[in-house]
Parts: sequence; C-alpha cells; structure tokens
Amino acid sequence: QALTRNNTWTLTPASTTHNIVGCKWVFRIKYNPDNSIQKYKARLVAKGFHQKAGIDYSNTYSPVVKPITIRLMLTLALTQGWSLPQLDINNAFLQGTLNETVYMSQPPGFIDSKSPTSVCLLQKTIYGLKQAPRAWFTELKTYLLTYGFIASHADPSLFVYNKHKSSIYILVYIDDIIITGPSPHHLSAFINKFTVRLSLNDLGPLSSFLGSHITPTAPGPHLP
Repeated sequence: QALTRNNTWTLTPASTTHNIVGCKWVFRIKYNPDNSIQKYKARLVAKGFHQKAGIDYSNTYSPVVKPITIRLMLTLALTQGWSLPQLDINNAFLQGTLNETVYMSQPPGFIDSKSPTSVCLLQKTIYGLKQAPRAWFTELKTYLLTYGFIASHADPSLFVYNKHKSSIYILVYIDDIIITGPSPHHLSAFINKFTVRLSLNDLGPLSSFLGSHITPTAPGPHLP
C-alpha cells in the first residue's frame, strides 16, 4: 500500500536492452528498547547487486552521524534541560526521488494480471538500491535547508536552525532523527510542519539512539 500510495513505479513493457533488477520480500521483527516486540515488518527490497555502474546508478553514499557529535548534542541537551523528541521516518527510502533510469521486476506475489510480463520503471527509490541512501538524504537535506537550517561543516548529519530567536538542532542517522532546542514550543511547531512534508512517527522522549541509552533519574535524564 505504501509503494502504491507513493507512486513508486509505473509498469512498462520489458525490453532485452533493459537491465532488470530483481526484488524480494524481507520479513523482520522490530523490537522496543526493552526487547519487547514493537511490530512485524514486511519490506520489498530491490536486489541492488543486479545494478550496473554507469547504467542504473552512479554516486552512492550514506552520511552517518559521528559518535562524538551524538554525545556532544546529547550532553548539551541534558545539561541545559532541553527536551529530546525522537522521530522515525516511515518508509524513508521510498521518499527519495530517483534520477537514474532503473527497471525492476514486479514484486513476488503481486504480479499484475493484466501485464504479467511488464516490469516496474521506478519513479522513487526503494530499499536495496545502491543510490537509495543518497537520494533519501538529499530529499531530507533539501527540505531542511529550504526551511532555514544550516548543515554543519564538521558533521553533514547535523543541522542547525538559529533564526527568529529560535534554535533547533537535528541529528540524522538514515531514518532515525533526534531533535532538540531550548524552546519546546518551537520544537513542536517544527515537528508539526515536518509531519506535513514527510510521514513520520513521534517516538516521544529519547530513550535510546545508536547504542547510547538515556536513563531517567531523580535529578534528570542521565547519559552514561
């Protein structure tokens, strides 16, 4: 449903000149920080190893926030008593715009009965494609820069907003985002606007991020 709603592909007749990328379903269980089951997930993944350099992909990269940046921002937020909402983007890689021409086989179990021999001409990126992380990050970065954020020169996964007597800091690790700043009102206003642009889940106060666990204590949250 997410793929269809997002207009991820259009069906087109197959050709012997096309490089057809295969795909498969991946099933996994997503856990909460306390190891309880959060949900069962089914994801359609492209077989990126079928792609050919220069034909259906070029540059590939996936910016990853530096551990020192995480600890610096968490320490700043905790010492200043700022709130730390955590956001999770729904189907992040499905929201990236695809610039290359990529053909993919139809999903197993969902072959169009009217066009069984057709292939999917991808309009959006999909999990498994070599350029998917780059395309998603570009989509996110473009939105944040348009909003007024500035990308850090020290860490490209850190974005800072400092306008109109408002400061907001955002850390990005693929589709996991933490946001902080001195004004809960400004944070809430931004999250509401962010939700309109991208489908996301507000996971509430930060409890765990890339191995760093925030422990609630009497004096306040504790970062070990």
